[in-house]
Amino acid sequence: MIWTPHATVATIVEEDGKFLFVEERSNNRDVINQPAGHIEQGETIAEAAIRETLEETGWLVKPEYLVGIYTYTAPYNDVTYYRFCFAASKIRFVEEHPIDSDIHGQCWLSKSEFEDKKHYHRGPLVAQCLQDYIDGKNFPLSLIYEHPLGT
Repeated sequence: MIWTPHATVATIVEEDGKFLFVEERSNNRDVINQPAGHIEQGETIAEAAIRETLEETGWLVKPEYLVGIYTYTAPYNDVTYYRFCFAASKIRFVEEHPIDSDIHGQCWLSKSEFEDKKHYHRGPLVAQCLQDYIDGKNFPLSLIYEHPLGT
């Protein structure tokens, strides 16, 4: 058996003490998550965070710094996920941008509102990323080195 980890991104966007989350369906239940998803071939990690946030929320964002790098092996499928979590600032809302079909809403929640919905968290990394952001974990984007393709 070949072990195949999944490389993913997540984005924390804050406005007036509230954080942007997406509402989606995962494993036959409604959950909340940061805008997040898989890195696609040919894109940088930061580009994936920008794309996923736009596709899931309609918000065009600018990654400001890396909050952390996380691993999690999901008990329901035994897949290991590597999550690069970014803090990002809003640039603008792109109203006409189509939203991914698996996303059925978005919401802005305070930390306490988020904690009240603990049973809806997609997984433990959602809360850990938010807590690390609140705790001020902040790493420069230059921490990530990506060798140019084809060289």
